[in-house]
Amino acid sequence: MSAQAAKVSKKELNSNHDGADETSEKEQQEAIEHIDEVQNEIDRLNEQASEEILKVEQKYNKLRQPFFQKRSELIAKIPNFWVTTFVNHPQVSALLGEEDEEALHYLTRVEVTEFEDIKSGYRIDFYFDENPYFENKVLSKEFHLNESGDPSSKSTEIKWKSGKDLTKRSSQTQNKASRKRQHEEPESFFTWFTDHSDAGADELGEVIKDDIWPNPLQYYLVPDMDDEEGEGEEDDDDDEEEEGLEDIDEEGDEDEGEEDEDDDEGEEGEEDEGEDD
Repeated sequence: MSAQAAKVSKKELNSNHDGADETSEKEQQEAIEHIDEVQNEIDRLNEQASEEILKVEQKYNKLRQPFFQKRSELIAKIPNFWVTTFVNHPQVSALLGEEDEEALHYLTRVEVTEFEDIKSGYRIDFYFDENPYFENKVLSKEFHLNESGDPSSKSTEIKWKSGKDLTKRSSQTQNKASRKRQHEEPESFFTWFTDHSDAGADELGEVIKDDIWPNPLQYYLVPDMDDEEGEGEEDDDDDEEEEGLEDIDEEGDEDEGEEDEDDDEGEEGEEDEGEDD
């Protein structure tokens, strides 16, 4: 409701009030009009701040680029860096089937590029070596936000090699009646490239852009839980072996104690015989 509309409304509601009340209402109306003016100034400053923040973000995006490039060159020296990073990430690993992991072993580089004005979207590029699954050297997915704020996405069409389409194989596997429910694999990671149903809430895209891309090393270095569990089992086995040895030692001590008692009794018997003689 505009300040003018509010003014008219207030007058209608209080038309029967006395002069003192009318004066009070007039003061309130003037205050509302001044609040409206002040609010307009606040909104103007907020818009100005957004523009300046955007310029700062664009500036530092450019400053970060050489470091991202250097990091990619160093990562290229580490075999299976990206597949290890994805497998160690709790949200991404939940989307990976066994064959997805096999395909991602050929992933050599990941790049996230925010568009020039940042607010309009970003692109994620996956670079692959020659592999038995698809012909593409690069798979990309872009996220766009148009002027009206409507989100959309588009991606590279995956050129699967004969019989290697993991998205179809995943679907067929899930439909097998013999497959136990608790052992079902998730839908293929690669279906993400063809899913444009909800571009405004693409969790995998957001996780890669905002969590993994800023610092993938933290996930690459996450300890392998299987190894830790294996070590724990070995420790338990060692403890059990030690306990077994302790039991044997204790039994041995008890046997020795019984033998000593028998020897003592034998000696006492000999002494008694000597006295009788």
